[in-house]
Order: sequence, then structure tokens, then C-alpha cells
Amino acid sequence: MPLNMTRILAIRHGETAWNVDTRIQGQLDIALNDTGRGQAARLARALAARGEPLAAVYSSDLQRAWDTARALAEATGAPLVPHTGLRERHFGRLQGLTYADIAARHPEDAQRWRMRDPHWVPEGGESLHALHQRVLQTVHALAAAHPGEQIAIVSHGGVLDSLYRAAVGIELSAPRTWKITNTAVHRFLRSGEALTLLAWGDTSHLDEADAVLDERAG
Repeated sequence: MPLNMTRILAIRHGETAWNVDTRIQGQLDIALNDTGRGQAARLARALAARGEPLAAVYSSDLQRAWDTARALAEATGAPLVPHTGLRERHFGRLQGLTYADIAARHPEDAQRWRMRDPHWVPEGGESLHALHQRVLQTVHALAAAHPGEQIAIVSHGGVLDSLYRAAVGIELSAPRTWKITNTAVHRFLRSGEALTLLAWGDTSHLDEADAVLDERAG
């Protein structure tokens, strides 16, 4: 691989009980459930079996991502490094609520969220624009430290959505039509300051029942 390029495997964490309940996790520290731990183990075995070298596994420090990343690092022998820049979007007062709760208690917030207003900030939280800038700054910095190598990034749905939009050239306000399932593997190439999407949504390591939950805020 040319020295100015870095391959990135971007992976969402395994399933949590709050994913099942459609409860907003944001930056609350929620653990994997039994299904999520199984997904992480299957992901780790599959990538280790492919023999793809990983220079490092970088992870959000939130435990649902960290435990998923730890399984991958242990299986591949790659060093595991936490990074707060890979955390999910902060949803402020909406964290801990279900979608139904938000619609009932904070209808104006629910509408702004559905509209994908890039500059709307949930009380105490973070805008889509701020998340996007944080994610791109973090990922470019991590990739720049590994020219000619491949790294894994284990993070959250909002982070992966930002990477997809940056690579494909889709506005933050545009509706999302692509799935971001638990432990799906997404492949990017970083060359200079440009991200290119190579492959999206590989869930071949999962059982059919594992791959049904799409991202909303986890």
C-alpha cells in the first residue's frame, strides 16, 4: 500500500439492552448484553481468521465499544488504544429516554431530531455539525499516524454515519438510507485528507438474527 494511504476498518459496537429498547445511549456508559458479547466474539474470530494485519485497534472509551474492541485486539494481537474522540454524539437531556419518551416529553426536540438539523443542540448535548467535525478530526489524526498500514476503529452509529457521509459526499441534513448494524464492518481508505468508501455493512460473521438492529443513537 502506498505510504500516503491508510486502510480503516470502522466497526460499530455489539448490541446492548438499550439498543433493543430503542433507548438513547449517547455518551452514557452502557454495557453489551449477551447477544452483543457473542457478536463481538464472532467479529473477532472472523477478522483474525482472515489474517488481515492490524497496526492498532482504536476504540471509544465507552464500555460497549471498548469491550467489542478488546475482543478484536485479543484475537488479532493488535494493540488496543482508547480515544474519547470516538465517543457517540452527546444527546444531553434526551439520553436515557426511548424514542416514544422523547416524542411525548420533548416534541420540539423530536421534530428537530427527525429533520436532522445540523446545528440543533439538544439541551446539554452536541450538534450533528459538532459531532461530524470531532469525528473527522479524530479519524484523520489516527489514520495519519499509520501511513501504509491498516487500523481498526470501534465506535458508535453516529460516528460511522459521519464517516459514510464524508466519504460519499452526503449532507448531514439528508435522510439516512443505509444501515449501521451492530458489529458490521465498514472499509475506508484514507489518502491525504480524503476518505474513500471501499465496502459497507459486512455482517458475514453474524448469525441472521444478530444483524437486525439498525443504529439510531448508540
